[in-house]
Amino acid sequence: MDSTAPGAAPRGLDAFRRGWETQIGDDVFQLPAFSADTIGDFRVKGNVTKVHGAAIADLHAASATRTADAPGGDQDLVAMYVVQRGAWTLGGPPGRGEQTVPAGQFLVRHVGRLTAFETTAHLTAKFLVLPPGELKPLLGNRVITGPTDSAEIRLLTALTDMIHTTVADLGPAGVEATHGALIELAKAVTKGRFDDVEPRLAPALTQAAKDLADRRLADPELSPAMLARELNVSVRTLHRAFAAVGEQVATYIRHRRLQEARLALTAPSGGLSISELAAHWQFADSSHFTRTFKKHYGQTPTEYARSTGAASLSPNRHLPGHGPAESA
Repeated sequence: MDSTAPGAAPRGLDAFRRGWETQIGDDVFQLPAFSADTIGDFRVKGNVTKVHGAAIADLHAASATRTADAPGGDQDLVAMYVVQRGAWTLGGPPGRGEQTVPAGQFLVRHVGRLTAFETTAHLTAKFLVLPPGELKPLLGNRVITGPTDSAEIRLLTALTDMIHTTVADLGPAGVEATHGALIELAKAVTKGRFDDVEPRLAPALTQAAKDLADRRLADPELSPAMLARELNVSVRTLHRAFAAVGEQVATYIRHRRLQEARLALTAPSGGLSISELAAHWQFADSSHFTRTFKKHYGQTPTEYARSTGAASLSPNRHLPGHGPAESA
């Protein structure tokens, strides 16, 4: 929504509000009144999914936002803010001060009444609205904060991303299971630990491990043991989670490294030799890389590069065609 487009203000914010009320509902979370500045400059992209009494919003705001000074309105919900960029400042209940959630931090609290808030421009954040039933007793009057790279938040983030992409295809039983997994992980964030043998969490654990592996593909330390350590589970639990979705941890890592190496072979700015690619993507040597690549793709790296016309992109650095690395 962009209220700054010619003739759009204040309809941009009005359209956002109507969409929220129609698709999410005031029964889940009542949008507050916003300041005049926000109404005049409201540039926000969002992806919101409702799962029973919970809502997950991925927000990207180019403009700053601020509520009216006294939004009012009774609520009974648990709110979680996971901020990747920018900052989100939350008003507290009477007698308690403001709290700012900066980039790289999360905050979760029970909300009994709408309070003022504001966000910086260029905000990227997840906002979760959760039913209070199982979470309110765990929270009480506490506000839980911590880093977004904690194991529990990594799993929760992986699950919410999966929900956005799959919820439209889920039947009633799938929605129920997804809702249960979401609540379990929200409880884990509140408690600072999760039940690593809970079967409903296997898909989220698998996705979180994949997300982490994708960011560390060139890291020589990347292994099932490292992933398990970062996600605060046992290696056995990690293997069991992958098995539940029909995969293996080491196979996923190897295939992703091969995919990235294949992309590098055809990149205009590439030109790495076979041995350099092998070293970068943590294969034992160029012969091992070539054998593994051919087994997976049916061609050696040089054959693949030539078939795509990429072999001539780097005259100064080679993709060897006759050396021992290609003999396998």
